[in-house]
Amino acid sequence: MSKRRYLPTLSELVDRLSIAQLKEVFITEHKDEYAKEIADICHDIQMILDDSQEITADTIRAVVVLSQMNLHIWHNESNYRKGIKDGNNLELTHGLNGIRNTAKNKIQEVVGGRKDYKIDCLAAEFKDWEISWDE
Repeated sequence: MSKRRYLPTLSELVDRLSIAQLKEVFITEHKDEYAKEIADICHDIQMILDDSQEITADTIRAVVVLSQMNLHIWHNESNYRKGIKDGNNLELTHGLNGIRNTAKNKIQEVVGGRKDYKIDCLAAEFKDWEISWDE
């Protein structure tokens, strides 16, 4: 069989690492499985980084933003599933997914490759969540 044609990009691996890290902390009954997944993801990220350009402060910031958006989305969706409606807004989650996609695209700028061009903007009532990418 030939090489895979659709490998996860660096940004997709970083995104998955962020989510697996949340799961390792919040779903403790499967901590060992998530630890293994984290180790596998870190291995693949290191392989990409070994062959890539130098990581910049902007790239690290994009990783931090991506992780923060994933955490907020985690809490928002978790509370919503538990029936806790106060303070949970699925429109905000949708907007935060757009910020996630922008962060992932910024990570991809380091190594090139696929980007996600569906970047939804935040609704006017969520402007406090906007990220100052170009400042």
